[in-house]
Amino acid sequence: MELIDTHCHLDVVAFDADRRQVLERAQQQGVRRMVIPAVDAGHWAGLIQLCQSEQALFPALGLHPVYLQAHKREDISALESEIEKQRPVAVGEIGLDYFVRELDREKQQALFEAQLEVARNADLPVILHVRKAHDQVLSTLRRIRVKGGTAHAFNGSLQQARQYIEMGFKLGFGGMLTYPRSNRIRRLAEDLPVDAIVLETDAPDMVVAAYHGERNSPEYLPHCLRALADVRNEDADLLARQTTINACSVFSLQKILS
Repeated sequence: MELIDTHCHLDVVAFDADRRQVLERAQQQGVRRMVIPAVDAGHWAGLIQLCQSEQALFPALGLHPVYLQAHKREDISALESEIEKQRPVAVGEIGLDYFVRELDREKQQALFEAQLEVARNADLPVILHVRKAHDQVLSTLRRIRVKGGTAHAFNGSLQQARQYIEMGFKLGFGGMLTYPRSNRIRRLAEDLPVDAIVLETDAPDMVVAAYHGERNSPEYLPHCLRALADVRNEDADLLARQTTINACSVFSLQKILS
């Protein structure tokens, strides 16, 4: 069994004490590759260095909407330059967050559109962060077409999911699937076509039910796989294979590894 964690922040300080051990345990659990999305320009260099030092790790570069106050106007041109030099697998983590009320929506929108333009020009997929803003994100994606990507921690409606899929996106499911009371997300994971689903942990956040209250880790991705198998009543090995194929497809990992 081989799994890909399509969204894992292994570069953050929460893993500084035992990053190598976490990576080894993850690989022992079959989590062979991980996509590491950035959140701000200040962490790009460290993230890239980490991914260059570990064959299993693949970088994505972007400016997260929640850290809006940390971003500078010149970060967009810096992003273009870094993408040209480093050629990450995606632009991300980018998007819109309407859950955090104090975040300026107009500034978020401008930042999001600028990064979509960067992704389109670089012919790269994007990793989306979306909270309470799916309709606005979908409307923006219809205006600024990109090479698909993933909708991280998807929590929209089935109708919205289908719109993302039509535009070449895969939908990310992780720790929330493992909680029996996550009825809506579990129902979505059951109803969606299997070729539209990718697995993720969002470690160190959104921990699986078995480790509730603790740090999340990519080594727990098999818990998400088993939850997906349970809600779909399908074979876990087959789902592992299909979600790995989906991840490779959206991030062009076959090309990188060939």
